[in-house]
Amino acid sequence: MNEEPFWVPVGDGALAGHRGGNGPPALILHGGPAWPDYTEGLAAELAGLLRTHRYTQRGARPSTVGGPYTIEAHAGDAIAVLDHLGIERAWIVGHSWGGHLALHLLVAHPDRLHGVVCIDTLGAFDRVFAEFGANLRRTLGPDAIARIEEIEDRRRRGEATEADLLERSKLVWPRYFADPDAAPPHLSDHIGIECSTGTNASISDHFSRFTLATGLPSSKLPALFVHGERDPLPVSSSLEAAALIPDARVETIPDCGHFPWLERPGEIRRRVERFLPGTE
Repeated sequence: MNEEPFWVPVGDGALAGHRGGNGPPALILHGGPAWPDYTEGLAAELAGLLRTHRYTQRGARPSTVGGPYTIEAHAGDAIAVLDHLGIERAWIVGHSWGGHLALHLLVAHPDRLHGVVCIDTLGAFDRVFAEFGANLRRTLGPDAIARIEEIEDRRRRGEATEADLLERSKLVWPRYFADPDAAPPHLSDHIGIECSTGTNASISDHFSRFTLATGLPSSKLPALFVHGERDPLPVSSSLEAAALIPDARVETIPDCGHFPWLERPGEIRRRVERFLPGTE
């Protein structure tokens, strides 16, 4: 798919993005947080169904927007992208943390959305984290687990470096896939350390305030959740969030982990095609 770059000014910096494809407008939100955008393959899979717009979120290169690193700031950036590109309403397609951000947009800015597609999303409750962490560690040796716990302890104290977070991410990376031995190379050599720390703190704050749990039941927009059955982030994360939204759909992908467009090409496209109005 041919894409063209764009830059959206925000504060003293800018968000770097790409757009391409044909169809109703869609804004793709990558996971992380604090990773550069990695959704080129997802956008290519949706080409012909949607005109996709994807960008690297604040706190990660090549975007140059700094803090604050909060849910509210990230949501404001998504709206700023739509405004800059002259898009009144869009489908929001979010992966992992990006799906979580899509749900916040559904609550805070429903007037700018056609609906949401949440792929292997972090949902509305923090109780999934224990199972998620255990799944990522399940087949690791004791030395790797000890190192991960050491880095996590440093992260909680605000002492972790970018190198620490990259090391941790690479240690668990193969476990994001149904077949760890077939995992592709790690998607990033950069993590925005301040963004990671700040955004995760904001996520925890909103969990404690039940922002999504209380806000999602009022949604009147279409919502599709797609989740790999062997994702270490458990399917319950999507199921519990979808249960809060009237008429939301949940579809699972067998023998698939956290990145469906990499592991099972075409599965996301087929499900989105059935979901979009007028395409069934």
